[in-house]
Amino acid sequence: MSDRITLTGLRARGHHGVLAGEREVGQVFTADVVLHLDTRAAAAGDDLTATVNYAEVAQDVVAVLSGPPADLVETVAARIAEVVLRRPRVTAVDVTVHKPQAPVPVPFTDVTVHVHRDRAGGVRDVVLALGANLGDARATLAAALHELDRHPRVEVRAVSPLLRSAAVVLPGGQPQPDYLNAVAVLRTSLPPRELLALCQGVELGHGRVRTERWGARTLDLDLVAAGDLTWQDADLTLPHPRAHERGFVLAPWARVVPGAVLPGHGPVTELAAACGEPGEWVAEDWWERA
Repeated sequence: MSDRITLTGLRARGHHGVLAGEREVGQVFTADVVLHLDTRAAAAGDDLTATVNYAEVAQDVVAVLSGPPADLVETVAARIAEVVLRRPRVTAVDVTVHKPQAPVPVPFTDVTVHVHRDRAGGVRDVVLALGANLGDARATLAAALHELDRHPRVEVRAVSPLLRSAAVVLPGGQPQPDYLNAVAVLRTSLPPRELLALCQGVELGHGRVRTERWGARTLDLDLVAAGDLTWQDADLTLPHPRAHERGFVLAPWARVVPGAVLPGHGPVTELAAACGEPGEWVAEDWWERA
């Protein structure tokens, strides 16, 4: 989890709304803003320059609330998020805009719009490792890629040959069937956590269960890297913390992106060579876009 700085109850009179009366008279809007950042350097050195000046952020937020009119509260919230993310130390922001005087024709207390934005937005290429060792593994891997490719914000750009590799089991664990492994390059505008959720949904759709570490599985989808993006929270770490030691990931990755570099570890071809023979190549052009 990231550290957070929260600003609550920032207020200003704005003229946002669809109705002419809202534009003419205006009303008071309130915003709550949560800044996500790493405060460790600032705390260690007691240094304001190593964190975010929240007084300046407050002024920016009020300037948006009182600034050029927008029809929608959603637009106001998005503008605030955009302004806050211009500060380089902020990695993500939550914005809640309150419109307690909204033209709602029944008794009510408040109308709020909440948005979450993070610096990991934008279009990027993501390296995805795929594996399966139960059922018709090849068909499952192909189906998973088709499902991802059908998402409106995901495109499968390249797919490695299929590799057969021995299953990695815990000491004393039961033997397992060999895995089929591949690496795909996805071009996506989904933030990392949303892409992770999409992949986990695809896994569940193919019967994936998470009852045993390193257990046999119908489908395993791992986000490996996203360019030079670094990401760490309770559910996801990028680059993948064990990718540099997994030959069954590195070898297919090197085949699909020969010049790839794993941030913090070096060229993927060299890392793959250091891991030794990963297994047996069983199919080259095994996947085609439907």
